[in-house]
Amino acid sequence: MKYILSLTVLLFLATSCGEDFLEQPPRAALTVGSFPTTPEDAFFAVNGAYNSLRAWQLATGGFPILDIMADDVVKGSNPGDGLAISVYENFEHAADEGSLERYYKTVYEAIRRTNLVINEVPNISMDATLQTRLIAEARFLRGYHYSVLVRSFGAVPKVTDIDPPLDLGRTSVEEILRDLVYPDLEAAAAILPEKSEYAPEDLGRATRGAALGLLARVKLFYGDFQAVEDLTREIIESDEYALVPDFADVFPAQNEHNEESVFEISARPEDFAEGGNQYANTVAVRGTPNKGWGFGRPAYKWIADLEETDDPRLEPSILRLGEVIDGVTISGDGTTPDTIRTNGEITEIEVYNQKTWHPGTDTRSSFGHNRRIIRYSDILLMHAEALNENGKTDEALTFLNEVRARARGDNDDVLPDIETTNQDAVRDAIIEERYYEFAFENRRFWDLVRTDRAAEVLGPLGFIEGKNELLPIPQSEVDISQGRIEQNPGY
Repeated sequence: MKYILSLTVLLFLATSCGEDFLEQPPRAALTVGSFPTTPEDAFFAVNGAYNSLRAWQLATGGFPILDIMADDVVKGSNPGDGLAISVYENFEHAADEGSLERYYKTVYEAIRRTNLVINEVPNISMDATLQTRLIAEARFLRGYHYSVLVRSFGAVPKVTDIDPPLDLGRTSVEEILRDLVYPDLEAAAAILPEKSEYAPEDLGRATRGAALGLLARVKLFYGDFQAVEDLTREIIESDEYALVPDFADVFPAQNEHNEESVFEISARPEDFAEGGNQYANTVAVRGTPNKGWGFGRPAYKWIADLEETDDPRLEPSILRLGEVIDGVTISGDGTTPDTIRTNGEITEIEVYNQKTWHPGTDTRSSFGHNRRIIRYSDILLMHAEALNENGKTDEALTFLNEVRARARGDNDDVLPDIETTNQDAVRDAIIEERYYEFAFENRRFWDLVRTDRAAEVLGPLGFIEGKNELLPIPQSEVDISQGRIEQNPGY
C-alpha cells in the first residue's frame, strides 16, 4: 500500500562517528537485520536520524509554509514564482497540495530512522553508557518529530515499529503525547549530558537542556503551565545558558552554538549529502547576491511595528536593499518589485531575512546556516508566561524584562521595563515580545493558535476558525487508507 510505503521508506544517508558528526561516508544496501549491528553502526544510525533534520522537505525550507501563514512573514520571491505555496499565505490551501504531502511523508521517514535506533541499538554489544546516550538522542528526535506532527495535523498514525502494520488509523493527540512525546523527552532529559559536557565536535547533539526545553514548549502549547514553570526553571538554574549580550550577535555564522543556543541544527555550506541545510537557501536573498529563492520575506507590517517603537532588533533581523553585510552589497532581484502598494499604502517591500544569512555570494553558501530551534530567550519568555498564568505576575516580570533589556542594549530610551502587574496586560506583553523576538523563526503562527488569537490577527488574511488551526492530512493518505483516516474539519 502506498500509504504504508510512505511511512517505511528507509532514507538512510547516515553520518559517521568521526571528527565531526556531519561527515557522511556512503552507505549502501542498509536493511533491518544487517544494520545496525556494530558499535560503529550505532553511530551511523543515530547520526542518520539527525541528518533528517536538514531534509529540504522537513525543515520549513522546501516547506516555508508555517511562517508565511503568520503575520510576520509574507510569501516573498517575485510575484510569479512559488504560486503553489502562495495559497498558504491566504489560507486557501487544500489537502492535495504537493509540498504538504512531501512534508508529511518526510516526517514519517525521519521517525522511522529514530525507531531503527530505539529498537535495534539495544541489541548491539557495546559500551553501555554510550549505547544509552545514543538511544536517548533518538528518543529526543522522535519526541521532536511527533510533537510537530500532532501540532500540525492533530491525530496521526502512531508508528513505533520499523515495519508497521498495514491498517494504521489515526491515534489521538492525547495518546501520542502521553505514550510517546512526553515519555521520550522525559527519558532523554534523564540521560542526556548537559551542553557543556559535549566536545566541540559534538555540538548540535541533543542535550538535557534541549530535551527539557522542547518538553516545556510542548507543554506550553497544550496549556500545562505548572509543568512549563518547573521545566524552564530547571533550565535557568542549570547555568548552562545565557543571553548573548547583543541581539545582533545571536545568528551570525561565526557565533554558532553560542551561549544562547539550547538546540540548533548544525550545517555546512555544502550540498545536503555533505552536511548542508537548504532551509536558509529557500529564504535567502534572491538576485544579487544569488543566495537563494527569496521566499518567506519579513512582512512590512512587522517592520513598521518595530520602527514605531525603535526596537533595536529590527536591523539585525532584516536585510534591506543597498545594505552591505560581510562585504557583500544586497541588490536584490530585478523581477521583484521594490515596493508594493495597495490603495496607496505600502503593503510589502523587498527585504530579506538576516537571521538566516550565511557569508558568501552563491546559493551553496546558504546551505551552511545553522537553524536555531530553541534559544534561551524562548526559555525565559516561556518561564515568564507560565509564572504569569500561575498567578505569579510579579516574578514573571523579571524574566520578561530580562529579554527586553538585552534587546534595548545601551539605549535606555527604548523598550522600557514592563511594570504593570495586571495579569491580562502582562499576558499581552509577553505575546507581543515573542512577536518581536522570534520573528521568522516559526514561532508566531503557533503562538497565535495556542493563545486563541489566530482568528483575530489572521482572520483578515483568510484564517478560518475551527479549520486552519490544523493543516489537512494529505489527501493521498486519506484515499489510500480506505476510510481508516478521516480528513481534518473544513478540508
